[in-house]
Amino acid sequence: MTEPRSQSAVVVAVPARLASSRLPGKVMADIAGQPMLRHVLERCSKARGVAALLTCSDSTEVLTAVRGWGFKALETSQGCCSGSERLASVVEELVAAGGAATEHTLVINVQADQPLLDPTILEKMIALAADANSTEVWVPVITPVYSLGPEKIHDPNVVKVLRSSDGRAITFSRSALPHVRDLNPDQWHRCTTYWGHVGIYGYRADVLAGWSELPPSTMGELEMLEQLQLIEAGIPVATFSVEKDCLSVDTLAQLEQARAVMGPSP
Repeated sequence: MTEPRSQSAVVVAVPARLASSRLPGKVMADIAGQPMLRHVLERCSKARGVAALLTCSDSTEVLTAVRGWGFKALETSQGCCSGSERLASVVEELVAAGGAATEHTLVINVQADQPLLDPTILEKMIALAADANSTEVWVPVITPVYSLGPEKIHDPNVVKVLRSSDGRAITFSRSALPHVRDLNPDQWHRCTTYWGHVGIYGYRADVLAGWSELPPSTMGELEMLEQLQLIEAGIPVATFSVEKDCLSVDTLAQLEQARAVMGPSP
């Protein structure tokens, strides 16, 4: 007799920190007549296959606004150092919102500063995140990557991903990887594909639940990349390719770029 399939669920969680160090208040900045965070939530809500969509924030202003827009929100501690840590701090509530067991819940971490997010990226992530050995259990971590143009390969503001032949992330870096010996760096793109990282993660909820127990990451502290903590802990990170990056708004210039693309306020 075949045992019944375990229920699985996808929860999209958007950590939103109002006190951003590089561009304070950016998640509530106006773009085309609406706060940036609302654009992100509206785009996330269009993705199929999502059981719950929540914002996680330590800001009363953000929580009140999100609920006023008709979305769910969870209050978090002010002591969280990263978006992933913020989600980990309320992982039990996120799992409860999805309605499935922890190991059967995929929590997708979407940054609150990606107003041009393509919802189909989330749908592709959901489709590819099922473990090859069990369609009822998610892979530990999955994240999208995109092919870099020559002009971005050596930009330290662009996070690069070195991938294995099966698509697993070997490491992340702000430096160009791999290093091509005995060739001028401006010619490296002719030798191989360089991959950029899209800052969206799909975490199996039990990985988030163990976040506080991960050992410190020397590489992560040096590069200021939280995902290196997973690599150093031996947690496999699967990747999949998408056509292009989603603009992340970290500076005033990028905010103006988003406004130019999305149009003026009505």
